[in-house]
Amino acid sequence: MENNTITLEQIQNFEGKYPKQLWYLFLVEMWERFCFYGMRGVLAFFMVDQLGLLEGKANLQYGAIQAFVYAFTFIGGIFADKVLGFKKSLLFGGIIMILGNLLIAASPHDFFYYGITLSIIGTGFFKPNVSSMVGELYHESDGRRDAGYGLFYAGINIGGMLGGAIPIYLGKNYSWSLCFLSSAVVMIIGVVTFLLTKKHLAPIGNSPLEGQTPKKRRMNEIAVYLGSIVVIPFIYIMVINSDYTDYFMYTIGVIALGYFFFELLRIKERKQQYKLLAAFIFIFGYFMFMAISEQSGGSLSLFAKDNLSNKLLFFNIDPNVVNNSINSLYVIIFSPLVGILWIFLYKRKIEPNTVIKFGLSFILLAVGFFIFYSARFFINPEGLSSLNVFALGYLIYTLGELCIGPIGMSVITKLSPKRLFGMMMGLWFLSSAFGQLAAGKLGSEMSNANTGATLMSKLIAYTDGYYQLALYSLIAGIVLIVTTPLIKKLMQEVK
Repeated sequence: MENNTITLEQIQNFEGKYPKQLWYLFLVEMWERFCFYGMRGVLAFFMVDQLGLLEGKANLQYGAIQAFVYAFTFIGGIFADKVLGFKKSLLFGGIIMILGNLLIAASPHDFFYYGITLSIIGTGFFKPNVSSMVGELYHESDGRRDAGYGLFYAGINIGGMLGGAIPIYLGKNYSWSLCFLSSAVVMIIGVVTFLLTKKHLAPIGNSPLEGQTPKKRRMNEIAVYLGSIVVIPFIYIMVINSDYTDYFMYTIGVIALGYFFFELLRIKERKQQYKLLAAFIFIFGYFMFMAISEQSGGSLSLFAKDNLSNKLLFFNIDPNVVNNSINSLYVIIFSPLVGILWIFLYKRKIEPNTVIKFGLSFILLAVGFFIFYSARFFINPEGLSSLNVFALGYLIYTLGELCIGPIGMSVITKLSPKRLFGMMMGLWFLSSAFGQLAAGKLGSEMSNANTGATLMSKLIAYTDGYYQLALYSLIAGIVLIVTTPLIKKLMQEVK
């Protein structure tokens, strides 16, 4: 047992708006997001520019890698819940992420896929745990929890913004080793911050096996660590060959769906069944949202690489830095404003319900992609499109994301019975993994439509693709809004 100098009661009875532990977790997560977004923003660009992959293939591999990251988050979350506890899981994940980035930094062209494999495993153990610990800083009934998550969300996006900008800038202008080294360095800062501050978390995130003998507990923990190392070659093979990723994901998808319907049929109470079905509709909606919106690391990154000018308002700026970071910048600026808007509408009793917000997110996403499509009409004498139009498309796209991201998870927890929380959150992450996979495939279709191999033909192929995505998104939004009364019925008393 750790020496718990402070109790959970003392943590939760904090004065003021935020518990001090939140600031420590905020910093740890901020550096992890730098590492994650740094990697995400570089993937497709590096594969095309440095490894010589065709754009269609790079999009598929990008989708496969991202799908694995999210699928592993599901698996890592289960092991954290059942064996390691959040603290050990986070530490293990962080160390593996550092090793992955150091490996690529040592020789980016030779070790890229090995390092990516380690990053997938590390992120899986790291990503789900910090946000779970944030929840435990508050009593069930503490109204300050939302403010805490709001601050935490800002931390994620500051990390995302810096991570989107700095590694790609270093890679394009200095060296790719430096690009991956920067992610390793900030991750080391994150892990050291955690080690120095974890004593303040007292019992939060300790191993759930504390009742067992130390020997038995150690055996279980070692089994998880060894298991993670044993799967490295399998993940490596599946990442290299995106066909295998498909088989893996479809298998997981069928098992997850089967398990969901098994649990659904076991519930005797009809009302609870309806609520779970409503939750499933939201999860499916989130999958569609991710499939359309998650082009930023794939096709939009490749579009920014060749087809955009570097003039944003009065500044000269690398279009890839804009592509990787502007979404996070908008979230930091507009997230509080959207929150204030909902409160304003709520006080006047005209706040739209969750289903309408979901529908609205798709309509805003559609408008964002229509603007990306319109980039073809704003071409300068060098044949490059306007970065200002691109940035405007991202603004509308981000407003759509703000209508779905923060409320999605909370509505899933409201609709699910307590004993199925883990499974439903797992499905939420899995739907995200499938969305990433589908996004890679959609991006690949766009690249393959580019038969002319000139910059103009590429511009036409990608903007045609964005037009299609805008239409899909618009239809999904309209369907959600029209079926609102039906979904509200399924939701029963949940608002």
